[in-house]
Amino acid sequence: MEANNFFQNQVNIEDEMRRSYLDYAMSVIIGRALPDVRDGLKPVHRRVLWAMHELGNTHNKPYKKSARVVGECLGKYHPHGDMAVYETIVRMAQDFSMRYPLIDGQGNFGSIDGDAAAAQRYTEVRMSRIAEELLADIEKETVDFQPNYDNSLSEPKILPARFPNLLVNGSEGIAVGMATKIPPHNLSEVIDATIELIKNPDMSVDELIKYIPGPDFPTGGFIYGRDEIYKAYREGRGVIQIRAKAAIDRIGRGTTERDAIVITEIPYQVNKAKLMEKIAELVQERKLEDIAEIRDESNREGIRIVIELKRGTVPQIILNKLYKLTPMQSSFGIINLALVNGQPKVLNLKGLLEAFVNFRREVVKRRTEYDLRKAKARAHILEGLNKAI
Repeated sequence: MEANNFFQNQVNIEDEMRRSYLDYAMSVIIGRALPDVRDGLKPVHRRVLWAMHELGNTHNKPYKKSARVVGECLGKYHPHGDMAVYETIVRMAQDFSMRYPLIDGQGNFGSIDGDAAAAQRYTEVRMSRIAEELLADIEKETVDFQPNYDNSLSEPKILPARFPNLLVNGSEGIAVGMATKIPPHNLSEVIDATIELIKNPDMSVDELIKYIPGPDFPTGGFIYGRDEIYKAYREGRGVIQIRAKAAIDRIGRGTTERDAIVITEIPYQVNKAKLMEKIAELVQERKLEDIAEIRDESNREGIRIVIELKRGTVPQIILNKLYKLTPMQSSFGIINLALVNGQPKVLNLKGLLEAFVNFRREVVKRRTEYDLRKAKARAHILEGLNKAI
């Protein structure tokens, strides 16, 4: 029996661990957890949208089963777990998670109460109209492509986004040793700021803030404290306080008339059902003794939580306690961390917009060169036909 010939090389375990962990960390940072500053997408989001584009699953075509899209994405571009892809699709379809959903979903895609989405065999999806703007002109060689995981197909390295998706929809992710948490913003405000930056590249962050006064969360609410917003925009990091939108109202008639606190908007990423459970828990613990009843009157039109108060209660005192003791007031830590040329970097507001504008200049240049090549090729054919005639 022949002896196996193994190549042996002694290495320091400390050096090997450091090198291997660094390789793993960079793989997570670049390949999974952080968005690219240009299109605002992580690889899994980009692959889902590309797979839907390849399927012709556009906003004006019939819905396709979510399982069909998951299978397309897994088999061709994203060799990971199917639930990871489906959870990505679900979040991209939730109007309480995304300021401008990139997927138009049909079926049960979960709720703000924390209810899980239906299984992928039941739900159906197609791209939303705004998602198609992320892929516009991709067939005109505007971006570079790379081989997929088994070198059998090509996938785009980046999407030729027509709007600053990173600022518009925000992003959140935990990598190795770093994390990103970028809040969503109003599309019109971001576009206006981008146009002004193109006109005047020397604009300061403070001048841009006039166009983008603050984040715009899909669940609404009030942001308290402009200083922290400005700090995040200037430095790339900050912590803002978000409060629920609540009003003091009189409900009932005659002998049943009483004060009530009516909540119509809640802070971003707060679970409505758990918020109500927390209030009920405080009542049971006698930390809030002046609440008579709490009920959820929310419907398709929006959120409406009614907290009936006992007679003789000062509503403003109860409301202040609710802000203090429940998630009706929550903090949101902003970290504007994104990939710039493949490297993680914390950017201020101007840096985020400048990166997008520079990218779009390159996209428009490549699109124009493509159109010119096609026009010249067509002109050459027409000249030949003209001579033949």
